[in-house]
Formats: sequence, structure tokens, C-alpha cells
Amino acid sequence: VTDDRGSVHTFQKLLLATGGDPRRLPLESGQVIYFRTFDDYRRLHALAEHPVRFAVIGGGFIGSEIAAALRIQGRDVIMLVPEGGLGSRVFPVDLSQFLVDHYRAKGVEMRMGERMVGLDPRGGKVAVRTTTGTEFVVDVVVAGLGILPNVALAEEAGLQVENGVVVDECLRTSHPDIYAAGDVANFFNPALGKHIRVEHEDNANTMGHQAGLNMAGRPAPYHHLPFFYSDLFELGYEAVGDVDARLETVADWKEPFREGVVYYLQEGRVRGVLLWDTWGQVDAARALIAD
Repeated sequence: VTDDRGSVHTFQKLLLATGGDPRRLPLESGQVIYFRTFDDYRRLHALAEHPVRFAVIGGGFIGSEIAAALRIQGRDVIMLVPEGGLGSRVFPVDLSQFLVDHYRAKGVEMRMGERMVGLDPRGGKVAVRTTTGTEFVVDVVVAGLGILPNVALAEEAGLQVENGVVVDECLRTSHPDIYAAGDVANFFNPALGKHIRVEHEDNANTMGHQAGLNMAGRPAPYHHLPFFYSDLFELGYEAVGDVDARLETVADWKEPFREGVVYYLQEGRVRGVLLWDTWGQVDAARALIAD
């Protein structure tokens, strides 16, 4: 391995944990924050302490969380979301639409079904032009557009790459002494019966730990089914498995859109579970999916 200073290092075992790079807007500006690094967090946190107007681009995990957090701080927030609902790739249509209304009630300006087509400097601020032909002016743009797995090093090494770095059940790549873990790793999950790549904390921590053990001579298969979580104002959830809005969903609400469970089914089998303000049931959900 050659590092960025030209030094050459040999190895017996090597772990690739290169993560991912944020999907970037086609137009660059120093007033855009991608919220991917600790420095991004520090910059946004400092800005949020002042009466700054924010635009949040994207209505997925990062965009929804950041918009809620900024609004809780009393900041003016505009969300520009290409889809018709929040979290529309994950949540059923009715829940996704409820969240749009919920955010509006919290004071977030929701511009649904709009995309950004231009950024123009405007006296220390930035004007955002959209697909509807309108524009609005903000101080800062926060882009939450997801990531692309950082596979450049793996490709250079000739490893198998397909939606990330492909690994076996012991997290080995196509080279027996090179392993991969975290956001960049594409692994087979037996509970779901397919390869998946997961961009969440639980997977990164658990997979990284298992990869370290495997590299150190204590091999065991990685069969963990990761979960993820989020907080959206006073609402919160945990989710496990294949939570894909394209699947059939069955909701069991104690209070509609406030507390309950949504099951995601494929060919009659539960493939994912959304625990909406329902806590301590992740292991039970994993067991249901594996059954």
C-alpha cells in the first residue's frame, strides 16, 4: 500500500473502511454544507446559533433530521424535496404525507416536488432557483442527498466492486487478505436472502468489530441484520430489515402516525419492520424477519 506521502507499507491483513462520498449538487458554492464530516457538524452548529435562514435540499434521513433540528433551534428553514412526501422511499404514502403536514405545522416551509436548478450569489447570501421557475434567498444551503460508496481504492486493487466492495460472510473481499466493512461493504444477509449495503451506525460499528476479529484469527460469519433510527421533532423511530416503500405495507397503529408498527411484506413474508415511537422491539423485529 502506498500512502499520500509516497511511503510504502506491507500488510498481512488489510481492512477497507473507506465509507462514502456525499452526492454533490451540480452547482458548487461555499455556502453549501454536505454534513458528512465532523467539520461539517461544527460549521453547521456554529451557524445555527445565529438567526440564519437555511435551505435543506432533500427529504431523506439526513435532510429530515437536519431540518427538524434547525427548526427546534428556532431557525427559518425551507425544505426543497423532489418527491411528494418526506422519506417517501421508506415510509408508506400516508405516513410520508403526514410528515409533510407535521413539518409545516412546526414552521418549516415545505416545497414538495421541486428540485434545485441553480445557485446564485446574492449580497452575501445565495439565491436558490427551482424547477418551478421560482427562487428564494437563504444564508446557507444544507444538502442531504445521500452518498456514493468510495470504491476507488478497491477498484485500483482489482477487487470485485458492485454497489460497494463485495465481501463474503467473513467480510473478505475477492482478495483473501483484504477485508471491507461499513458503508462501503456489500454483504449477503441470510435473513433477507440477498446482498445489501447499509449506511447506518449500527452496521458500521458491528461490522467493523467483526472484521477486526476475523482479521485477528477469530473468524465468524457476519449475519447481523442492522437497524437504524432517527428523531423528527418529538417523533422517533427504529427500523430493521428491508423498509422499502415499494413493498406491501401493513400498519398497526395504537395512535395513527404517532405510535405503532409498520410491517413491510414481500410474497407474504415480513421483510422489514418500522417501529414508530415504539421502543425496545428491535430484536423481536429481527426474529420476525428471520422466521
